[in-house]
Amino acid sequence: MVVIVEESRSALAPTRPTMRIAPVAALPFVGLVLIGMIVAIATNSAWALDFYHVVGGGLWTALDLFLVVVLGPIMGSMSIPARMEFSSRLMPKLLVIMPTVVTMTLGSGFQIARHAGNLAASSPNHDWLVVSYVVVGVMATVSLGLLEPANLAVLFEMRRPEPNYARIGRLMKIFMYTAGVTGLMQIATLVIMTKISSG
Repeated sequence: MVVIVEESRSALAPTRPTMRIAPVAALPFVGLVLIGMIVAIATNSAWALDFYHVVGGGLWTALDLFLVVVLGPIMGSMSIPARMEFSSRLMPKLLVIMPTVVTMTLGSGFQIARHAGNLAASSPNHDWLVVSYVVVGVMATVSLGLLEPANLAVLFEMRRPEPNYARIGRLMKIFMYTAGVTGLMQIATLVIMTKISSG
């Protein structure tokens, strides 16, 4: 009787996927991207700065909205084993991608604003730029202060010999909700940026 109960429990328990905290193979690529951005800033290359800002901002916006609009509902309907398997592949990649695109966007964006003279209080775009700094500052704080720690906590919990699946579920909810907040703020940023570029 006890053996049957133990077997049924082990059959219901989610299998733990093998995983790494961060995809080591991606780190040289991230290094090249960040070195390229430093060179773009140091050389004041208008094209390179625009490239980094547009690509970084586009990826950041697309990832946030994709996580909330597409992946969130899909993951919410998955079984726990399927959700863990999916998360074990998604989360390590996001751990590398998100800080990279945030750094690309903010670093190049500040340089572009400086070169365009939008940092000066006399600039007609100054007020819009201040609003964008507030919005982007909150997004960066949420991304790096909530999303990344929740991501790391999920990854470390999943590596434990006996993961706490309820805790993983709570952390995943935090991850998705904060991604939702930044997704909405991304839309506000798009409005502000298009206003500045057309002004």
